[in-house]
Amino acid sequence: MQRYRLGNLEVFFLQDGAFRLDGGAMFGVVPKVLWSKVAPPDEANRIPLTLRPMLVRVGEKWVLVETGVDDKPGEKHRRIYAIDRSTNLLAALKALGLTPEDIDLVVNTHLHFDHAGLNTVRDEAGRIVPLFRRARYVVQRQELYDALHPHERSRASYLPENIEPVLEAGLFEEVEGEAELLPGVRVVPLPGHTLGQQGVVLESEGQRLVYTADLLPTFAHAPLPYIMAYDLYPVTTLETRKRFYPVWAEEGYLVAPPHDPTYALGRLVLGERGYTLVPV
Repeated sequence: MQRYRLGNLEVFFLQDGAFRLDGGAMFGVVPKVLWSKVAPPDEANRIPLTLRPMLVRVGEKWVLVETGVDDKPGEKHRRIYAIDRSTNLLAALKALGLTPEDIDLVVNTHLHFDHAGLNTVRDEAGRIVPLFRRARYVVQRQELYDALHPHERSRASYLPENIEPVLEAGLFEEVEGEAELLPGVRVVPLPGHTLGQQGVVLESEGQRLVYTADLLPTFAHAPLPYIMAYDLYPVTTLETRKRFYPVWAEEGYLVAPPHDPTYALGRLVLGERGYTLVPV
């Protein structure tokens, strides 16, 4: 867990374990000879990643961005993705003296299993129920629609057990486009990985931070062409990066990617060879 003070906001970067995904898929059309220098793969060609939810204290309110992954899919799923949850979200909350009942808002940047896995849990009777029962789950309307109507290419990433119990409980709050959730906390559309993906922008006392979702999954993905094959709309990802990167770089935003295995925060820098993300 890492803590950061952003003006009058308290920001905590938690961990919900680690996992691995295929390096070729993570870097799309970028040749392995290039991406392997910044993300060395294992014997199965998978690169190390982390699950890094962000927790924000806004006055007396607690906002949780992402809920990580969880164990509902079973051992085969855990083995395929080399999921290691020896550090996990619930333990991180407990270390802060919090329980799921203390969370007021959950922001799902999108509803893939590695970002929304702990939206729900199995209760003592084996039923799958929302974990954050007092919270509103904020999601873009487009994202919720696409998650409920997946196609052959997206179906493996959208697990109904992470979505339908929240919908049935009436806990989803759908937004369309940019929206302020609390003073200093807003969501902004960042389409490309999915059409309904959103990021979270924090602003306080002249300081700004953006949680990028999978527009920028790790520090190694900062160059404009380093776009995942997992992105459903890679050209849209490129257009979104070209729109936001100059703003984030020129205005000194702190940038928080969700999956970097080493660093939680950086700043975008434009050099002769393009953009890089420099650790803070």
